[in-house]
Amino acid sequence: MRKRAHGQGVRTGIVALLAATAVLGTAVAPAVAVAAPAVAERRASAWLPQPTGPYPVGTTAVHLTDAGRPDPWRPGRARELMISLWYPTARPAAGDDRARYMEPGAAEHFGGEDGAAVFNYRTVSGRTDWSAVRTHARRDAPALPGGRPRPVVLYSPGLGDPRTWGTALVEDLASRGYVVVTVDHTYDASEVAFPDGGLATSVFPGMLGTPGLDIGALLRKALRTRVDDTRFVLDELTVLRTDRRLPAGLGGSLDLTRIGMAGHSAGGFTAVQTMHDDPRITAGVNLDGQLHFPGPTGEGVFLSSVAEDGLDRPFLLMGTGSADSGDYHHQPGWDALWQHSRGWRADVTLTGSQHGSYTDAQSLLPQLAGQGAVAGEVLRADVGDIRPERAVLATRAYVASFFDRWLRGHDDHLLDGPSPRFPEMEFAR
Repeated sequence: MRKRAHGQGVRTGIVALLAATAVLGTAVAPAVAVAAPAVAERRASAWLPQPTGPYPVGTTAVHLTDAGRPDPWRPGRARELMISLWYPTARPAAGDDRARYMEPGAAEHFGGEDGAAVFNYRTVSGRTDWSAVRTHARRDAPALPGGRPRPVVLYSPGLGDPRTWGTALVEDLASRGYVVVTVDHTYDASEVAFPDGGLATSVFPGMLGTPGLDIGALLRKALRTRVDDTRFVLDELTVLRTDRRLPAGLGGSLDLTRIGMAGHSAGGFTAVQTMHDDPRITAGVNLDGQLHFPGPTGEGVFLSSVAEDGLDRPFLLMGTGSADSGDYHHQPGWDALWQHSRGWRADVTLTGSQHGSYTDAQSLLPQLAGQGAVAGEVLRADVGDIRPERAVLATRAYVASFFDRWLRGHDDHLLDGPSPRFPEMEFAR
Protein backbone atom coordinates (compact mmCIF):
# COMPACT_ATOMS: atom_id res chain seq x y z
CA MET A 1 0.00 0.00 0.00
CA ARG A 2 1.59 3.27 -1.11
CA LYS A 3 2.38 5.81 1.61
CA ARG A 4 1.37 9.42 1.15
CA ALA A 5 2.54 12.55 2.92
CA HIS A 6 0.94 13.00 6.32
CA GLY A 7 -2.55 14.48 6.11
CA GLN A 8 -5.35 14.93 8.57
CA GLY A 9 -5.65 12.66 11.55
CA VAL A 10 -8.05 9.82 12.17
CA ARG A 11 -11.80 10.44 12.37
CA THR A 12 -13.75 11.38 15.45
CA GLY A 13 -15.31 8.91 17.87
CA ILE A 14 -13.85 5.52 18.70
CA VAL A 15 -11.20 5.83 15.98
CA ALA A 16 -9.84 9.06 17.45
CA LEU A 17 -9.83 7.56 20.94
CA LEU A 18 -7.93 4.53 19.70
CA ALA A 19 -5.36 6.79 18.06
CA ALA A 20 -4.98 8.89 21.18
CA THR A 21 -4.49 5.78 23.28
CA ALA A 22 -1.73 4.46 21.07
CA VAL A 23 0.08 7.77 20.81
CA LEU A 24 -0.12 8.75 24.48
CA GLY A 25 0.28 5.27 25.91
CA THR A 26 -2.53 5.87 28.40
CA ALA A 27 -6.04 4.54 28.68
CA VAL A 28 -8.73 6.90 27.43
CA ALA A 29 -11.86 6.02 29.37
CA PRO A 30 -15.37 7.17 28.45
CA ALA A 31 -14.87 10.06 30.89
CA VAL A 32 -15.23 12.36 27.88
CA ALA A 33 -18.94 11.88 28.57
CA VAL A 34 -20.72 13.69 31.40
CA ALA A 35 -21.53 11.35 34.24
CA ALA A 36 -25.13 10.35 34.85
CA PRO A 37 -26.95 12.46 37.47
CA ALA A 38 -26.81 11.13 41.00
CA VAL A 39 -30.49 11.89 41.57
CA ALA A 40 -33.05 10.05 39.46
CA GLU A 41 -34.92 12.28 37.04
CA ARG A 42 -37.12 11.94 34.03
CA ARG A 43 -35.10 10.67 31.11
CA ALA A 44 -34.81 12.63 27.90
CA SER A 45 -36.65 11.57 24.75
CA ALA A 46 -36.53 12.48 21.06
CA TRP A 47 -38.15 11.70 17.73
CA LEU A 48 -37.08 11.23 14.13
CA PRO A 49 -38.16 13.48 11.24
CA GLN A 50 -40.98 12.26 9.02
CA PRO A 51 -40.00 10.59 5.72
CA THR A 52 -40.76 12.75 2.68
CA GLY A 53 -41.63 10.17 0.00
CA PRO A 54 -45.11 9.08 -1.11
CA TYR A 55 -45.04 5.58 0.42
CA PRO A 56 -45.60 4.35 3.97
CA VAL A 57 -42.64 2.33 5.25
CA GLY A 58 -42.34 -1.20 6.58
CA THR A 59 -39.36 -2.84 8.25
CA THR A 60 -38.25 -6.30 9.23
CA ALA A 61 -35.11 -7.71 10.91
CA VAL A 62 -33.27 -10.83 9.75
CA HIS A 63 -30.61 -12.91 11.52
CA LEU A 64 -27.90 -14.24 9.18
CA THR A 65 -25.13 -16.78 9.84
CA ASP A 66 -22.10 -17.14 7.57
CA ALA A 67 -21.33 -20.76 8.39
CA GLY A 68 -18.22 -20.78 6.20
CA ARG A 69 -16.51 -17.80 7.86
CA PRO A 70 -15.07 -17.75 11.39
CA ASP A 71 -15.79 -14.54 13.24
CA PRO A 72 -12.59 -12.45 13.07
CA TRP A 73 -13.32 -10.85 16.46
CA ARG A 74 -14.44 -14.02 18.24
CA PRO A 75 -12.42 -17.01 16.92
CA GLY A 76 -14.09 -20.37 17.21
CA ARG A 77 -17.57 -19.28 16.19
CA ALA A 78 -19.22 -18.58 12.85
CA ARG A 79 -19.84 -15.00 11.81
CA GLU A 80 -23.39 -13.86 12.69
CA LEU A 81 -25.04 -10.64 11.55
CA MET A 82 -28.29 -8.77 11.98
CA ILE A 83 -29.75 -6.81 9.08
CA SER A 84 -32.96 -4.86 8.66
CA LEU A 85 -34.91 -4.30 5.46
CA TRP A 86 -36.87 -1.05 4.98
CA TYR A 87 -39.38 -0.92 2.15
CA PRO A 88 -42.62 0.60 0.82
CA THR A 89 -45.83 -0.81 2.23
CA ALA A 90 -49.53 -0.04 1.85
CA ARG A 91 -50.59 1.20 5.29
CA PRO A 92 -48.74 3.74 7.46
CA ALA A 93 -47.72 2.90 11.01
CA ALA A 94 -49.40 4.62 13.93
CA GLY A 95 -49.01 4.45 17.69
CA ASP A 96 -47.63 1.15 18.92
CA ASP A 97 -47.52 -0.15 15.33
CA ARG A 98 -44.40 1.96 14.82
CA ALA A 99 -41.28 -0.18 15.09
CA ARG A 100 -38.85 0.53 17.91
CA TYR A 101 -35.70 2.42 17.06
CA MET A 102 -33.77 -0.11 19.17
CA GLU A 103 -34.64 -3.20 21.13
CA PRO A 104 -34.77 -2.46 24.90
CA GLY A 105 -31.51 -4.25 25.80
CA ALA A 106 -29.66 -2.65 22.92
CA ALA A 107 -31.09 0.75 23.82
CA GLU A 108 -29.86 0.53 27.41
CA HIS A 109 -26.37 -0.40 26.29
CA PHE A 110 -26.30 2.23 23.54
CA GLY A 111 -26.89 4.98 26.12
CA GLY A 112 -24.62 3.42 28.76
CA GLU A 113 -20.93 3.97 29.44
CA ASP A 114 -19.66 1.74 26.59
CA GLY A 115 -22.43 2.56 24.12
CA ALA A 116 -21.99 4.65 20.99
CA ALA A 117 -24.26 7.43 22.27
CA VAL A 118 -21.77 8.05 25.08
CA PHE A 119 -18.55 6.79 23.56
CA ASN A 120 -18.86 8.40 20.13
CA TYR A 121 -21.28 11.26 20.76
CA ARG A 122 -20.71 12.05 24.47
CA THR A 123 -24.29 12.16 25.66
CA VAL A 124 -24.86 11.89 29.41
CA SER A 125 -24.69 8.21 30.35
CA GLY A 126 -28.12 6.78 31.20
CA ARG A 127 -29.86 10.10 30.69
CA THR A 128 -31.83 9.27 27.50
CA ASP A 129 -34.62 6.73 27.09
CA TRP A 130 -33.48 5.33 23.76
CA SER A 131 -36.01 2.48 23.96
CA ALA A 132 -38.82 5.06 23.72
CA VAL A 133 -37.65 6.37 20.35
CA ARG A 134 -39.87 5.06 17.56
CA THR A 135 -39.38 4.84 13.82
CA HIS A 136 -42.06 5.73 11.24
CA ALA A 137 -42.11 2.15 9.94
CA ARG A 138 -44.58 -0.67 10.57
CA ARG A 139 -42.84 -3.82 11.73
CA ASP A 140 -43.14 -6.91 9.49
CA ALA A 141 -45.70 -5.22 7.26
CA PRO A 142 -46.34 -6.80 3.84
CA ALA A 143 -44.54 -5.11 0.97
CA LEU A 144 -46.54 -2.82 -1.29
CA PRO A 145 -48.08 -5.15 -3.88
CA GLY A 146 -47.78 -4.74 -7.63
CA GLY A 147 -45.28 -2.87 -9.74
CA ARG A 148 -41.73 -3.69 -10.80
CA PRO A 149 -39.10 -4.99 -8.39
CA ARG A 150 -37.41 -2.12 -6.57
CA PRO A 151 -33.76 -1.03 -6.52
CA VAL A 152 -31.85 -2.04 -3.41
CA VAL A 153 -29.58 0.23 -1.34
CA LEU A 154 -27.30 -1.14 1.38
CA TYR A 155 -26.39 1.05 4.36
CA SER A 156 -23.31 0.66 6.59
CA PRO A 157 -22.93 2.77 9.78
CA GLY A 158 -19.80 4.37 11.21
CA LEU A 159 -17.23 2.55 13.32
CA GLY A 160 -18.83 1.66 16.64
CA ASP A 161 -22.30 2.78 15.54
CA PRO A 162 -25.29 0.41 15.27
CA ARG A 163 -27.26 0.00 12.05
CA THR A 164 -30.11 2.08 13.49
CA TRP A 165 -28.03 5.29 13.62
CA GLY A 166 -28.94 6.20 10.02
CA THR A 167 -32.68 5.54 10.27
CA ALA A 168 -33.84 9.04 9.23
CA LEU A 169 -32.04 8.71 5.89
CA VAL A 170 -32.95 5.05 5.43
CA GLU A 171 -36.67 5.58 6.08
CA ASP A 172 -36.71 8.45 3.62
CA LEU A 173 -35.19 6.32 0.85
CA ALA A 174 -37.71 3.56 1.56
CA SER A 175 -40.56 6.08 1.40
CA ARG A 176 -39.32 7.05 -2.08
CA GLY A 177 -39.60 3.47 -3.33
CA TYR A 178 -36.28 1.81 -2.47
CA VAL A 179 -35.65 -1.33 -0.46
CA VAL A 180 -32.89 -0.41 1.97
CA VAL A 181 -30.83 -3.03 3.80
CA THR A 182 -29.03 -1.84 6.94
CA VAL A 183 -26.14 -3.94 8.24
CA ASP A 184 -24.88 -4.34 11.81
CA HIS A 185 -21.17 -5.23 11.87
CA THR A 186 -21.07 -7.50 14.92
CA TYR A 187 -18.44 -6.70 17.61
CA ASP A 188 -17.74 -3.44 15.76
CA ALA A 189 -21.16 -1.91 16.45
CA SER A 190 -21.61 -0.77 20.04
CA GLU A 191 -24.16 -3.55 20.42
CA VAL A 192 -26.10 -6.01 18.27
CA ALA A 193 -29.29 -7.59 19.63
CA PHE A 194 -30.00 -11.13 18.41
CA PRO A 195 -33.38 -12.90 18.37
CA ASP A 196 -32.42 -15.23 21.25
CA GLY A 197 -31.97 -12.23 23.54
CA GLY A 198 -28.19 -12.19 23.28
CA LEU A 199 -26.35 -8.87 23.01
CA ALA A 200 -22.99 -8.80 21.22
CA THR A 201 -21.08 -5.70 22.29
CA SER A 202 -18.18 -3.89 20.62
CA VAL A 203 -14.62 -5.10 21.15
CA PHE A 204 -13.16 -1.62 20.66
CA PRO A 205 -13.70 -0.01 24.10
CA GLY A 206 -11.89 -2.92 25.75
CA MET A 207 -8.90 -2.41 23.49
CA LEU A 208 -8.21 1.12 24.71
CA GLY A 209 -4.91 1.30 26.54
CA THR A 210 -3.66 -2.05 25.23
CA PRO A 211 0.15 -1.77 25.14
CA GLY A 212 1.57 -1.81 21.62
CA LEU A 213 -1.83 -1.64 19.94
CA ASP A 214 -1.31 -1.23 16.17
CA ILE A 215 -4.03 1.24 15.18
CA GLY A 216 -3.49 0.83 11.44
CA ALA A 217 -3.69 -2.97 11.59
CA LEU A 218 -6.83 -2.80 13.72
CA LEU A 219 -8.58 -0.46 11.30
CA ARG A 220 -7.55 -2.54 8.28
CA LYS A 221 -9.01 -5.60 10.00
CA ALA A 222 -12.21 -3.71 10.75
CA LEU A 223 -12.61 -2.60 7.14
CA ARG A 224 -11.84 -6.06 5.75
CA THR A 225 -14.46 -7.54 8.09
CA ARG A 226 -17.03 -4.93 7.02
CA VAL A 227 -16.43 -5.58 3.32
CA ASP A 228 -16.72 -9.34 3.88
CA ASP A 229 -19.95 -8.76 5.83
CA THR A 230 -21.37 -6.69 2.99
CA ARG A 231 -20.50 -9.19 0.29
CA PHE A 232 -22.06 -11.97 2.38
CA VAL A 233 -25.25 -9.91 2.74
CA LEU A 234 -25.30 -9.47 -1.05
CA ASP A 235 -25.09 -13.26 -1.41
CA GLU A 236 -27.87 -13.75 1.12
CA LEU A 237 -30.21 -11.32 -0.61
CA THR A 238 -30.39 -13.78 -3.49
CA VAL A 239 -31.51 -16.45 -1.04
CA LEU A 240 -33.96 -14.10 0.68
CA ARG A 241 -35.80 -13.42 -2.57
CA THR A 242 -37.57 -16.76 -2.08
CA ASP A 243 -37.36 -16.98 1.74
CA ARG A 244 -40.68 -17.26 3.55
CA ARG A 245 -39.21 -15.59 6.63
CA LEU A 246 -39.70 -12.24 4.94
CA PRO A 247 -43.03 -10.41 5.04
CA ALA A 248 -45.38 -11.09 2.13
CA GLY A 249 -44.16 -9.73 -1.19
CA LEU A 250 -40.83 -8.40 0.10
CA GLY A 251 -38.57 -11.03 -1.43
CA GLY A 252 -40.06 -10.57 -4.86
CA SER A 253 -39.62 -6.80 -4.65
CA LEU A 254 -35.81 -7.03 -4.53
CA ASP A 255 -34.22 -6.02 -7.84
CA LEU A 256 -30.68 -7.33 -7.46
CA THR A 257 -29.64 -5.96 -10.84
CA ARG A 258 -29.87 -2.42 -9.39
CA ILE A 259 -27.86 -2.21 -6.17
CA GLY A 260 -26.39 0.88 -4.55
CA MET A 261 -24.66 1.41 -1.24
CA ALA A 262 -24.29 4.31 1.18
CA GLY A 263 -22.50 4.64 4.49
CA HIS A 264 -21.31 7.10 7.07
CA SER A 265 -17.68 7.46 8.19
CA ALA A 266 -16.21 3.92 8.24
CA GLY A 267 -19.46 2.88 6.55
CA GLY A 268 -18.74 5.30 3.70
CA PHE A 269 -15.27 3.76 3.39
CA THR A 270 -16.97 0.34 3.40
CA ALA A 271 -19.35 1.41 0.62
CA VAL A 272 -16.70 2.49 -1.89
CA GLN A 273 -14.24 -0.27 -0.93
CA THR A 274 -16.97 -2.87 -1.50
CA MET A 275 -17.71 -1.23 -4.86
CA HIS A 276 -14.04 -1.68 -5.70
CA ASP A 277 -14.08 -5.33 -4.64
CA ASP A 278 -17.53 -6.38 -5.86
CA PRO A 279 -19.06 -5.42 -9.23
CA ARG A 280 -22.60 -6.07 -8.00
CA ILE A 281 -22.74 -2.56 -6.52
CA THR A 282 -23.58 -0.05 -9.23
CA ALA A 283 -23.20 3.23 -7.35
CA GLY A 284 -22.05 4.39 -3.91
CA VAL A 285 -22.28 7.31 -1.49
CA ASN A 286 -19.56 8.06 1.05
CA LEU A 287 -20.85 10.25 3.87
CA ASP A 288 -17.67 11.80 5.32
CA GLY A 289 -15.60 8.62 5.55
CA GLN A 290 -11.84 8.77 5.05
CA LEU A 291 -10.24 6.35 2.57
CA HIS A 292 -6.83 5.79 4.12
CA PHE A 293 -5.33 4.08 7.14
CA PRO A 294 -2.87 5.42 9.71
CA GLY A 295 0.32 3.71 10.75
CA PRO A 296 0.74 1.70 13.97
CA THR A 297 0.70 4.79 16.23
CA GLY A 298 -2.25 6.46 14.52
CA GLU A 299 -0.06 8.79 12.44
CA GLY A 300 0.68 8.83 8.71
CA VAL A 301 -1.43 8.14 5.63
CA PHE A 302 -1.51 4.77 3.86
CA LEU A 303 -3.94 4.65 0.97
CA SER A 304 -6.60 1.98 0.58
CA SER A 305 -6.80 -0.04 -2.62
CA VAL A 306 -9.95 1.78 -3.72
CA ALA A 307 -8.13 5.11 -3.37
CA GLU A 308 -5.09 3.85 -5.25
CA ASP A 309 -7.03 2.15 -8.06
CA GLY A 310 -10.07 4.44 -8.34
CA LEU A 311 -13.54 3.38 -9.51
CA ASP A 312 -15.17 3.04 -12.90
CA ARG A 313 -18.72 3.42 -11.56
CA PRO A 314 -20.53 6.48 -10.13
CA PHE A 315 -19.82 7.67 -6.61
CA LEU A 316 -20.75 10.68 -4.50
CA LEU A 317 -18.55 12.11 -1.76
CA MET A 318 -20.38 14.17 0.87
CA GLY A 319 -18.10 16.05 3.25
CA THR A 320 -18.72 18.26 6.27
CA GLY A 321 -17.59 21.65 7.46
CA SER A 322 -15.09 20.25 9.98
CA ALA A 323 -11.47 21.29 9.56
CA ASP A 324 -10.21 17.82 8.62
CA SER A 325 -13.02 17.04 6.19
CA GLY A 326 -14.66 19.14 3.49
CA ASP A 327 -13.90 18.35 -0.13
CA TYR A 328 -11.42 15.98 -1.72
CA HIS A 329 -8.67 18.65 -1.65
CA HIS A 330 -8.55 18.20 2.15
CA GLN A 331 -8.50 14.41 2.31
CA PRO A 332 -5.60 12.43 0.80
CA GLY A 333 -7.71 9.31 0.27
CA TRP A 334 -10.51 11.28 -1.38
CA ASP A 335 -8.00 13.10 -3.57
CA ALA A 336 -6.42 9.85 -4.73
CA LEU A 337 -9.83 8.29 -5.44
CA TRP A 338 -10.86 11.38 -7.39
CA GLN A 339 -7.70 11.44 -9.50
CA HIS A 340 -7.65 7.70 -10.23
CA SER A 341 -11.36 7.17 -11.00
CA ARG A 342 -12.76 6.91 -14.50
CA GLY A 343 -16.50 7.04 -13.86
CA TRP A 344 -18.97 9.80 -12.99
CA ARG A 345 -18.28 11.45 -9.63
CA ALA A 346 -19.29 14.43 -7.54
CA ASP A 347 -18.07 15.92 -4.27
CA VAL A 348 -20.21 18.19 -2.10
CA THR A 349 -19.70 19.78 1.31
CA LEU A 350 -22.50 20.54 3.76
CA THR A 351 -21.34 23.85 5.21
CA GLY A 352 -21.79 24.45 8.91
CA SER A 353 -21.93 20.72 9.57
CA GLN A 354 -19.76 18.31 11.54
CA HIS A 355 -19.04 14.59 11.30
CA GLY A 356 -22.28 13.52 13.01
CA SER A 357 -24.45 15.66 10.73
CA TYR A 358 -25.00 12.80 8.27
CA THR A 359 -26.37 10.52 11.01
CA ASP A 360 -29.38 10.57 13.32
CA ALA A 361 -27.26 12.68 15.65
CA GLN A 362 -28.31 15.68 13.55
CA SER A 363 -31.98 15.13 14.39
CA LEU A 364 -31.76 13.65 17.87
CA LEU A 365 -28.93 15.40 19.70
CA PRO A 366 -30.36 18.95 19.49
CA GLN A 367 -33.57 17.67 21.09
CA LEU A 368 -31.58 15.91 23.82
CA ALA A 369 -29.46 18.99 24.43
CA GLY A 370 -32.63 20.93 25.21
CA GLN A 371 -33.35 18.39 27.97
CA GLY A 372 -29.88 18.44 29.48
CA ALA A 373 -28.66 15.13 28.03
CA VAL A 374 -26.01 16.70 25.77
CA ALA A 375 -23.72 19.62 26.60
CA GLY A 376 -23.77 22.61 24.25
CA GLU A 377 -20.11 22.36 23.29
CA VAL A 378 -20.51 18.66 22.57
CA LEU A 379 -23.53 19.37 20.38
CA ARG A 380 -21.59 21.89 18.28
CA ALA A 381 -18.62 19.53 17.96
CA ASP A 382 -20.84 16.66 16.81
CA VAL A 383 -23.32 18.36 14.44
CA GLY A 384 -22.03 21.92 13.93
CA ASP A 385 -24.21 24.99 13.77
CA ILE A 386 -26.27 24.23 10.67
CA ARG A 387 -30.02 24.17 11.28
CA PRO A 388 -30.92 20.51 11.87
CA GLU A 389 -33.93 20.49 9.53
CA ARG A 390 -31.82 21.96 6.70
CA ALA A 391 -29.07 19.40 7.18
CA VAL A 392 -31.57 16.53 7.12
CA LEU A 393 -33.40 17.91 4.08
CA ALA A 394 -30.19 18.48 2.11
CA THR A 395 -28.73 15.06 2.94
CA ARG A 396 -31.91 13.27 1.94
CA ALA A 397 -32.25 15.25 -1.28
CA TYR A 398 -28.71 14.69 -2.52
CA VAL A 399 -28.56 11.00 -1.62
CA ALA A 400 -31.95 10.36 -3.28
CA SER A 401 -30.97 12.39 -6.35
CA PHE A 402 -27.81 10.32 -6.74
CA PHE A 403 -29.55 6.95 -6.48
CA ASP A 404 -32.48 8.07 -8.63
CA ARG A 405 -30.01 9.00 -11.35
CA TRP A 406 -27.92 5.84 -11.28
CA LEU A 407 -30.39 3.14 -10.18
CA ARG A 408 -33.60 4.46 -11.77
CA GLY A 409 -32.42 6.53 -14.73
CA HIS A 410 -34.20 9.63 -13.43
CA ASP A 411 -32.07 12.78 -13.29
CA ASP A 412 -33.42 15.84 -11.47
CA HIS A 413 -30.11 17.67 -12.21
CA LEU A 414 -29.53 18.51 -8.55
CA LEU A 415 -26.03 17.08 -8.86
CA ASP A 416 -25.12 19.15 -11.90
CA GLY A 417 -23.84 22.02 -9.72
CA PRO A 418 -24.80 24.50 -7.00
CA SER A 419 -28.54 24.85 -6.43
CA PRO A 420 -30.45 27.84 -4.99
CA ARG A 421 -32.63 25.27 -3.19
CA PHE A 422 -29.64 24.19 -1.10
CA PRO A 423 -27.20 27.04 -0.56
CA GLU A 424 -25.67 24.94 2.24
CA MET A 425 -24.19 22.55 -0.33
CA GLU A 426 -20.91 23.53 -1.92
CA PHE A 427 -19.49 21.67 -4.91
CA ALA A 428 -15.78 20.89 -5.07
CA ARG A 429 -13.93 22.07 -8.16
